[in-house]
Amino acid sequence: MLKYVNHDIVFQEFPDEVTLAVNLSRCPCACPGCHSIYLWGDVGEELTEDRLLALVESYGPTITCVALMGGDGDPDRVLELLHHVRSLHPHLHTGWYSGRQQLPAGFDPLTAPTYVKLGPWRAELGPLSSPTTNQRLFRYAPDGTAVDITSRFRRKGFPT
Repeated sequence: MLKYVNHDIVFQEFPDEVTLAVNLSRCPCACPGCHSIYLWGDVGEELTEDRLLALVESYGPTITCVALMGGDGDPDRVLELLHHVRSLHPHLHTGWYSGRQQLPAGFDPLTAPTYVKLGPWRAELGPLSSPTTNQRLFRYAPDGTAVDITSRFRRKGFPT
């Protein structure tokens, strides 16, 4: 079961997207320096298909992407929910921010979210915008091919 704590509209998580970002709790990664320690606990309410669709539909055409932030305790459920959103709202992109190093066993690139971020937070390596980051953001095409788009976060003059 996935639980969510809150949600927000964000503009920086995925390039060129207006994203409904849903923050999931029960994160097992416990990355040192995590800015969302409150998501480690068993808090929030269950994120069902109906609840997620209600959130999506409450924003209507103002969003272009729906993302689940976390969910590493139950990645299969994350992928099911995002696939469900895409089946009912095919115009929306979907995304998953995972703190894991690898995709889960059984991950199917043909039904993958549009975006998948992999990699635990490592303060000494920096965020996606850092040239030394260990995290990667991939964009999946409908044919299942993945492209690493992490470089889209790089800014000129970023301190190294």
